[in-house]
Amino acid sequence: MTWNKALVTGGAGFIGSRLVSDLMNRGCEIVVLDNLSAGRLENLEQWIGNNRFTFLKMDMLNLDTTKTALEDCDIVFHLAANPDVRIGVSDTKIDFEQNISNTYRLLEAMRNSKSCRNIVFTSSSTIYGDANIVPTPECYGPLKPISLYGASKLASEAMISGYSHLFGIRGVICRLANIVGPGSTHGVIYDLIDKLRRNSKVLQILGDGSQNKSYLYVDDCTEAILTSAEGAQDQVEIFNVGSNDTIDVLAIAEIVVGEMNLKGAEIRLTRKIADGRGWKGDVKRMLLDISKINKLGWRPKWNSRQAVRRTVKGMLDQ
Repeated sequence: MTWNKALVTGGAGFIGSRLVSDLMNRGCEIVVLDNLSAGRLENLEQWIGNNRFTFLKMDMLNLDTTKTALEDCDIVFHLAANPDVRIGVSDTKIDFEQNISNTYRLLEAMRNSKSCRNIVFTSSSTIYGDANIVPTPECYGPLKPISLYGASKLASEAMISGYSHLFGIRGVICRLANIVGPGSTHGVIYDLIDKLRRNSKVLQILGDGSQNKSYLYVDDCTEAILTSAEGAQDQVEIFNVGSNDTIDVLAIAEIVVGEMNLKGAEIRLTRKIADGRGWKGDVKRMLLDISKINKLGWRPKWNSRQAVRRTVKGMLDQ
């Protein structure tokens, strides 16, 4: 499937800006809608001035704004969201407003759109919560997210499914593992580098260091999103997007320390939560079953360890 004009919500963000580049390189006309609360305009500077590119600094909480952004688009890639799982512990409304409400307004705009009948949504592995089956397939259930972020992504998935079946919209849902790469402004790698830059002698790790998860490099992620959008057949189709392996936090810390040439740094484990999680709502073990998207021909180029190391090197070069 090819698209003439696409809307990318959250297109100035870490993943969104990479996806914009992929779409621009395919010859698409692109509209980016972003309020720059988490994204950065410099992520898109190579496209500013291009006659196929339009940037709208607007908030999706305004329905009229979203309707304007959708004009003449035939697909929307919906990435706009609160990007940080941990924020929901201290600000319980942010995931509702930035994830659920934004998705509702976008779907309402699509319901009344004559041109845009396709939505690709970046969901999250957090919707599975503490899964009993690992690697976890798309058909796993019941779904019991343990964070407000995961709950908001699951609610958004449900709304996309309902709107798709009621109003003839085609929905593609990508459940992402931990996506990493230079330019990310949160997450374990960013946090560890930041801590060592402030104190090169001691590195404090949240939890017991055994949290074991899948990490996917951002270039692999955007390729998977496009593969899913092109290969989906059903009215609503869900794809897991991740790597085939995992790495624990202690191993990530050792990579960061090594790449920063701080071999003498002391690694301290906080262990503030009894079961070793980094914070309440942190899924301790996560690995997705990616066999479904593999059947469309997509494979990650880098495993979790390689993705982490590439990210650390890239962040240190910035």
